[in-house]
Amino acid sequence: MTPKTLDRAGERLHQALVEPVRYLVEAGGTRWRPQLLLSVIDLLGGDSTRYLPLAAAMELMHTGSLMVDDVQDEARLRRGRASAHTVFGAAITLNAGTAAYFTFDHALRITLPHDAALRSAVYETCLGALRAAHAGQGLDLAGHRTEMDASVATGRGREVLELVRVTHRLKSGAPVRACMEAGALLAGADLKMRATIGAFGEAVGTSYQIIDDVLDLQGVIRRGTATKQAGEDLFNGKVTMPLAHAVELLDQPQMRKLWRGLRDGRATGRRVRRAIAVLRACGALQASTNEAHTTLERSWEPLADLIGNSEKAHSLWTMASQAVRRSRIA
Repeated sequence: MTPKTLDRAGERLHQALVEPVRYLVEAGGTRWRPQLLLSVIDLLGGDSTRYLPLAAAMELMHTGSLMVDDVQDEARLRRGRASAHTVFGAAITLNAGTAAYFTFDHALRITLPHDAALRSAVYETCLGALRAAHAGQGLDLAGHRTEMDASVATGRGREVLELVRVTHRLKSGAPVRACMEAGALLAGADLKMRATIGAFGEAVGTSYQIIDDVLDLQGVIRRGTATKQAGEDLFNGKVTMPLAHAVELLDQPQMRKLWRGLRDGRATGRRVRRAIAVLRACGALQASTNEAHTTLERSWEPLADLIGNSEKAHSLWTMASQAVRRSRIA
């Protein structure tokens, strides 16, 4: 292959793999996942500056998942601008998004060139998170309509609530768990610390996703610009946490009417706005918010017992709680 051909292939690959990911990265985001990774390393006595490439790779993996998610959900808006697939096309976006998952492999070789055992342990942690996240996305795409039908018919929401929780733990909790477990591994933590800090990370990611369900109904505005369409999940007929909580907060006739209007994913804007008003009035948004906060706080208690009260511990808690509690760009 000639140098000219190599240069041309490199340009094409940059256009196909790098530009779509960079487009979304440059749109903003809070970057709290890599910050948690670095904070855990410092908290447990490691040197986070050695692992900046891995932290960046974690953010790129998350960005790739957003790109794929937007294609699958047919979302038109992300981080205040047109979603990547509306700019680059679905095929290119899917390929670039999934390619972003593998940046952690290169980052590990850079940061741990001479420690094969540790590199393998972190590698397995990242791969486990990818498998779990795909399982969660699979449940999300399959939907929970059958379980919701049964819950609406009986007025008992426990089963559909548990299914939504499992989906959130796999799709959003597992990747954050991997970030924090990887940090603990890199800092040389023992098995108990890794498990406890991993459980906290899972709670952070799960709670974040629950609040994301709430914000979906409210819409997210950043500096006067909408970063996410209000009611996007309801337009798609998706069963999220507030809708699942509503099963036992509304009387059955009202719940049946609400679900009948949303179930097939063909609701008008007027119907979605009415549904949001009903969910807010019955307390479903507040119940979801309370669950997210309680999940986060309960998971912090055993970790706090292990790490004690220090400035770095306080910083970790503040970072995690702010990620969950405030309105934000994913």
